[in-house]
Amino acid sequence: MKRNKVFITVIFFISLCLLFSFNKQQVNSAYNDEYKKQIKSFSVSLQELGLEIKRSNLQDPKSKEALVSKIKNTRIGLKQIDFWLRYLEPLSYKKINGPLPVEWETEVFEKFEKPYRREGAGLTLAELYLSEESPIKDSLLHLIENAELVSKIYLNDSITKQLNEHHHFYLCNRLFLLNLATIYTTGFECPNTNEVINELMIMLEAVKSVYLAYNTSFTDYSVPNEYILLYNQTIDFVKQQPKDFENFDHFEFIKSYVNPLFSINQNLIREFKVSSKSNLDYSLNKNAASIFSKNLYFAQNTKGLFKRINDQKILNEIEQIGKLLFYDPILSANNLRSCASCHQPKNFFTDTVAQTSLNYNRKDYLTRNSPTLLNANYNHLIMLDGKHLGLQEQATAVMTNPIEMGSNENELLKKVLSCNDYKKAFESFLKLTPEENKISLEHICSVLTMYYGKFSRYYSPFDLAMNNNNNVSASVKKGYNVFMSKAQCGTCHFAPQFNGVKPPYIGSEFEVLGVPEDTTYISLSDDLGRYQINPATETKNAFRTGTIRNSAKTMPYMHNGVFKTLEEVINFYDAGGGAGHGLQLANQTLSGDSLHLTVEEKKNLVEFMKSLTEDIVFEEKPLLLPTSKIKALNKRKVGGEY
Repeated sequence: MKRNKVFITVIFFISLCLLFSFNKQQVNSAYNDEYKKQIKSFSVSLQELGLEIKRSNLQDPKSKEALVSKIKNTRIGLKQIDFWLRYLEPLSYKKINGPLPVEWETEVFEKFEKPYRREGAGLTLAELYLSEESPIKDSLLHLIENAELVSKIYLNDSITKQLNEHHHFYLCNRLFLLNLATIYTTGFECPNTNEVINELMIMLEAVKSVYLAYNTSFTDYSVPNEYILLYNQTIDFVKQQPKDFENFDHFEFIKSYVNPLFSINQNLIREFKVSSKSNLDYSLNKNAASIFSKNLYFAQNTKGLFKRINDQKILNEIEQIGKLLFYDPILSANNLRSCASCHQPKNFFTDTVAQTSLNYNRKDYLTRNSPTLLNANYNHLIMLDGKHLGLQEQATAVMTNPIEMGSNENELLKKVLSCNDYKKAFESFLKLTPEENKISLEHICSVLTMYYGKFSRYYSPFDLAMNNNNNVSASVKKGYNVFMSKAQCGTCHFAPQFNGVKPPYIGSEFEVLGVPEDTTYISLSDDLGRYQINPATETKNAFRTGTIRNSAKTMPYMHNGVFKTLEEVINFYDAGGGAGHGLQLANQTLSGDSLHLTVEEKKNLVEFMKSLTEDIVFEEKPLLLPTSKIKALNKRKVGGEY
């Protein structure tokens, strides 16, 4: 009898567990079913759009207008599910709402491979194509049929099974919030800027429904009331804003709503031990408390061979040797030129004197100006043409380039190790890199990048304002709002680094601007840029989008230093780049139309860019350099001679 009671109790307990599991599956299934319903509905709308195109007459203005309206309605459906689509299958998303017809650049986890052609398709490109003078029906249909085809991928088991756990949600949400701060309010992928705020509002309301559905399904990992309350306030804020994105308060939207929401979501990612299986999270740091944190994402390893070292005392010793070598012309073949010759630390690690720096031969000038080394570690590809994958590789290239420092590895090592201070230091450092059995050029490059890399950790007044640590002037706020809207700067320069690395921060973008040879605009600069590294029609005259941080201190501007002031740069963009000035280049990615910026808007833009000047604590240069056993080397000067 007693045994029967135990047996019944066990059966009852198992039944309860099974019932609980069944109910949980039912709830999770409801969330999953909602997702599938939304995807199927959107896929049907794409199919209907395709049928509308087949029936249309693209020569008839009314027919074209009806198609634009149909695309607009289909975009609404897209924005309602964008939260999931963009994260769960990013390559398919490019076929649904690709901003470019062709993309060449690989992501950080692919950058050791040759760039490959990736064709875009979908709603944005379809609407842009319709605005062309003589659109062809088959070409238009191709863009939509591609989108419809890949939309079904989102129903594959490999994707839908992610919805059975909480992990996907907080990662989707993180990317959503980052995009709210960078692309959703700028017109980056919305061809009709009159619809930007309307689409934003639709998206915000749709994501609110996603939150509620998620909380119903995942009670153990639910979004807290604190977040939901702030999110509702975000929606209320947008409702009260003008519908014109030029008058939308981007500054307040990001500072008071998006960034605090991001901070809460980051806390939840850590609290709920969210794990990722997606390459989209490759660079992002779960410990970053703010979008405007200097450790939001990682692109380059400034430590080089010393990446496993965390002892601050040892790191300080390595940095000090790096500082000495940065100022030491021993790295050049003629012992007259140092890193500091072209990247002067107190001039924000650039050469602000000449349009381009002197050639090694002291007669000619280099074809490109010296870019600042500050925040270089936030680029996945190094150099304006993206030639190098890492900072240490770039340092090696400069030291061994016959027109820059003219040295070679063997000679360079021989001279450096002839100095007892250097030799003793590198022998001690060698113990920290057990995978290396002898002192190499990579050790030298690693101490150099560690030295200058530390100056990229500082914040600007704008960062502090975004993090609620101080305030900025009204003109800075206005300038930022112009930057994100009418001036279209925010479609290429993305927060927080305001360079060409956009969420999820896994690739570097290149743009064709039509930079002239000189300010007469008689001819285009003959520098082919990215084309020299990756020859393709789209990459001709393309250059990596650099940061505008510290831009008020890092003149001259553009790859050839053609502009001396920020005002000249703004006027260049305002006129439509090279094409706007009458230069012929078919692949310019910058619109050739004038922005029609007012004098006040231009002034405010400059004030915003000045607010990105970081409060860097620069150091005095060394008083002396290490002595060498080679007597001729002891005549070298700190910082070099040219």
